[in-house]
Amino acid sequence: MANNKEIRRIKLKMGIRKKVSGTPTRPRLTVFRSNKEIYAQLVDDINGKTLASASSIEKTFTKEGAKIEVAKSVGKLIAERALSVGIDSVVFDRNGYLYHGRVKSLADSARQNGLKF
Repeated sequence: MANNKEIRRIKLKMGIRKKVSGTPTRPRLTVFRSNKEIYAQLVDDINGKTLASASSIEKTFTKEGAKIEVAKSVGKLIAERALSVGIDSVVFDRNGYLYHGRVKSLADSARQNGLKF
């Protein structure tokens, strides 16, 4: 059975997804965080495809520092991959998480490395 915190996040997520949708030219940058890892994807909702992704569990990824530092590195990585695919503008989807901590550091890092949202 799901706990109250998880139910709250799912309700927030559904409210966000009603308003936020990604297109091929301006995909949705969605963030998922577990207790240990953090993941980011660029999603084209019209065609139902993931255009680029980055996460802290990739074999080429080196984890150094605290979780916030790892999130900054993932934000930099997703920005580099988006720019290499030709995407410079995205819609941010925090996926029901509060905009602070790891989610905020990932978003700020992506902005600093060339993504606009």
